[in-house]
Amino acid sequence: MLKSLKIQDYALIKSIYVEFGKGLNIITGETGAGKSILVDAMNLLIGERASTETVREGAQKAIVEGIFDIGANKNAKNILDENQIETLPELILRREISLKGANRCFINDTPAPLSVVKDLGDILVDFHGQHEHQALLKPDTHIDYLDEFSHSEDLLRNYKWLYNALFKLKKELYDLKGKTDTNNEKRDICLFQIKEIDAVSPELDEEEKLVAELNVLENSEKLLELTSNIYQELYESENAVYDSLVKIKNRLNETSAIDKSFTESSREFESVLTVVKDISEYIRSYNSKIEMDQDRLTAIRERLSAINLLKKKYGGSVKSVLEHRQKIGAELGESEDSTGKITELENKIKSVSKNCADAAEKLYKNRRDGAKEMEQEVKEILKYLGVTNASFNIKITHDKAEDNDDNVLVIRDKPYKYNSKGYDKVEFFISTNKGESPKPLAKVASGGEVSRVMLTLKTILARSDRTPVLIFDEIDTGVSGPIAQKVGEAMRALTNYHQVIAITHLPQIAGMANHHFLVEKLTEDDRVISSIRKLSNERRILEIAKLMSGEMITEASIKGAKELIRL
Repeated sequence: MLKSLKIQDYALIKSIYVEFGKGLNIITGETGAGKSILVDAMNLLIGERASTETVREGAQKAIVEGIFDIGANKNAKNILDENQIETLPELILRREISLKGANRCFINDTPAPLSVVKDLGDILVDFHGQHEHQALLKPDTHIDYLDEFSHSEDLLRNYKWLYNALFKLKKELYDLKGKTDTNNEKRDICLFQIKEIDAVSPELDEEEKLVAELNVLENSEKLLELTSNIYQELYESENAVYDSLVKIKNRLNETSAIDKSFTESSREFESVLTVVKDISEYIRSYNSKIEMDQDRLTAIRERLSAINLLKKKYGGSVKSVLEHRQKIGAELGESEDSTGKITELENKIKSVSKNCADAAEKLYKNRRDGAKEMEQEVKEILKYLGVTNASFNIKITHDKAEDNDDNVLVIRDKPYKYNSKGYDKVEFFISTNKGESPKPLAKVASGGEVSRVMLTLKTILARSDRTPVLIFDEIDTGVSGPIAQKVGEAMRALTNYHQVIAITHLPQIAGMANHHFLVEKLTEDDRVISSIRKLSNERRILEIAKLMSGEMITEASIKGAKELIRL
């Protein structure tokens, strides 16, 4: 519960401190007294955005501080633990709005981000004002009320997990397909280049060997002539080198027979004869193999031309050609892998989509069953609140998907559109006059009826709503007389589950208060300020009497006030 509220230098408020109690806390005051300022400050405390324009003129900063008794509120304690903020028996939220723009938030006197303050505010305070009347008139909000009533939390949580998983998979597939489409042209180029290079398939040292072979073939005629002449001069002519060397060898043998010192020279000369003979034999053999192979010559020239063309295109050397082939081969492999990944993703999407559809169907059935119970309870409470001939229906519909829609769930063999809350569209229909068929709430309900519908919803949801503090900002607009009495009783009933703080202008509701506070304007140092004080029983009777009869309080209004308070 909200134990106390302290506001300093905020708009018309110089300094106020108010302690709230358990049960129904009623705040009244004349129009313009500052009730809306108090509401704005409460909203600021639970995470609304701040503006330097709210700082009271002449002050440097505004401060709003609230102390909550969080008791065994596990959600609040979890938020504190997650943000490494000390947990105390009481939770202190403080907002400071500075003219210098350095707005700060504190939780238990520890600086904290606004987002954490808002998270705590969401689980501690449920605020209902005129703006929520407008929200109730928006069909998009109706599904949330139905889910809360039908206890759809676990089913919705499971569905959302599958929905998010499906969304991520579809985005991954979309991105991958986009990348694949972008690379299609590049893929075609890679395929062309691979085909071109593989058609030649050059080897790293091949060019050198081909050039050498080409040189031989192009000079085969000259080589034939040269080798023939050499062989003739070395071995076959009348004055062949080999024959002359044999003569010299014989003379060395004769010399060594006379002088043994020539023996070694004679032996070494033998090797000269052997070398000349071997060379002659090699040249003869080489000469006999020389062919004028024009086909081979043409083939080598064409091969070298093809290799040179690749070199010009892909880096200037056979090495760079082969490196380029390896690179584009890897890129093509990645492209082929992406095709496999697309198939894999599509299969995953089918599986998760089916699970998501099953979860959406379970969610629908739970909502359908809950809607029947909710309709009956709303009718009963509306009747209690004076809408005696009310007819209230909850319509759950589904939008069928078109053939060209990308995001569909197939349920019972039919395609439907879906979103993060399932495939259901929920809308409240109401008729407040006997004999009229129900129409959308936004089109037929008056302001007072909307207030009672809102209060009805809060009443039937009170048992499941874990938010400890409910704040109502004049949601009794449009009601009066006996109906106001009923509205007050309904608010009082909510205190069985929540602390209720309500701003009202109706004496019937004010009479139900466990604690009554008055907001009023005062003049201090020639400046108007807003103030709030808790009323004693005597002062409370006068305030309720004023609400009944205006500034001219009569004996009848005092008597009526006493009667309201006793009820």
